[in-house]
Amino acid sequence: MPILLRGIEGIQAYAGFNLGKSGWVEISQEMINAFASTTDDWDWLCVDEERAKRGPFGRTVAQSYLIVGMVVPMLQDVYLLEGIGHGLHHGIDRLRFPTPVPVDSCIRLDVTLKSAETDGEGLNLVLDCTMECDATQGPVLQADILYRVSQSSCDPVCPAVAG
Repeated sequence: MPILLRGIEGIQAYAGFNLGKSGWVEISQEMINAFASTTDDWDWLCVDEERAKRGPFGRTVAQSYLIVGMVVPMLQDVYLLEGIGHGLHHGIDRLRFPTPVPVDSCIRLDVTLKSAETDGEGLNLVLDCTMECDATQGPVLQADILYRVSQSSCDPVCPAVAG
């Protein structure tokens, strides 16, 4: 169940704290193929199951940017914002993919609110995100995800982020 962060002050109160982990999400070959079709990213390591069996990982692996694309829905599994305006994705700092994600494995996201600072117009959030995989040792993604949240009020409960 996601944690509920209320208002600017409520968000800031969690700065420096771990917000939790998302649920596990399976990365299937169908998902990898759909991503390849959408983005025209046909790397054989990702989509050619027979050739990948003879490759460095012994099976196909997910495209790195498919894994990045999973961050937004996984963040919504970790927290919700209440009593604030809209939140917009602002950028990504220090994005790394230390280990590939094998097909048919599961990933989840661990999120720490690194900082939450106002600048007069809104709130700038930095989320320290580490993604783990049940089939690997060590993280498969590490990044600081940057969001900008307006101070004006919106719906009673806003989604965690907007893509």
